[in-house]
Amino acid sequence: MYKTRIIGTGSSTPEKVLTNKDLEAMVDTTEEWIITRTGIKERRIASDGETVSTFAYRAALNALDMAGVAPNELDIIIVGTITPDMPTPSVACILQNKLKATHAWAFDVSAGCTGFLYSLAIADNCIKAGSCKKALVVGTELLSKITDYQDRTTCILFGDGAGAVVVSREKGERGILSTHLYSDGSCADLLYMPGGGSACPASHESIAKRMHYLKMDGNKVFKIAVKSLEEAALTALRHNNLKGEDIDLLISHQANIRIIQAIAKRLDLPPEKVFMNIEKYGNTSSASIPIALDEANRQHRIKKNDLILLDAFGAGFTWGSALIRW
Repeated sequence: MYKTRIIGTGSSTPEKVLTNKDLEAMVDTTEEWIITRTGIKERRIASDGETVSTFAYRAALNALDMAGVAPNELDIIIVGTITPDMPTPSVACILQNKLKATHAWAFDVSAGCTGFLYSLAIADNCIKAGSCKKALVVGTELLSKITDYQDRTTCILFGDGAGAVVVSREKGERGILSTHLYSDGSCADLLYMPGGGSACPASHESIAKRMHYLKMDGNKVFKIAVKSLEEAALTALRHNNLKGEDIDLLISHQANIRIIQAIAKRLDLPPEKVFMNIEKYGNTSSASIPIALDEANRQHRIKKNDLILLDAFGAGFTWGSALIRW
């Protein structure tokens, strides 16, 4: 029996730090309010000249190094992002060239904060179908580029960074057990960026109206996210005839500490079985889970044969889960 196994993880974040105190000087907010409502203490922000592919490349190198895989061994490169360097070419193609992964075909996936899980599921299915043996899956974002730092309801949330995994077709029972993906376009207007596409191309008017920044109805998104993440997590468990107590580590999308705690409570997971780094990075969208997965892996929070549950929710709306036997 063959499984899609994660054999290497990597991440990369900017050096520049934006603290809650910094935000107090920018908008009408307080550090106490931000921490109480979100759990975020600081976030990493890209400097001038740094792009999404900058961090994707660094994260990819770290993952490839851990895996002991050369770039020319890759069959596919899939990048989850909503903040590409440019509309075209894809970040994946830019990354392929930087890595000199000449045998890999490459493309981007736009699924909001669920982008990494969507990309991981695609790689898993390609490996199961026999169309590839090794793939690089990356989640990378520079949300600071589309964050309105005059909007106190959103600017406190977002940060920049990238995470990556190398997956391989391997014999045995360890690997991705199942993935579960969902979407609901009827809720698109609750979290979106109106400007920049064919519906609203860049113009003096669109820029003046600040249409090239993320817009979000936070309260409605919160309620839907909790319900959707719970159902995705429970679906993964039911599909594999497991219970919450069987999970060794939950790595959920790092959007809000209250959401993560709600999911953990629903699964009856104690704090030591829940990985969180939201206090350092904020919400990094599709980079969130792979950054957390890499940190958990390098901190030895994950052991061979552990059951790892990944859970994400994002704009679209999109959401999903993945269960992995490490």
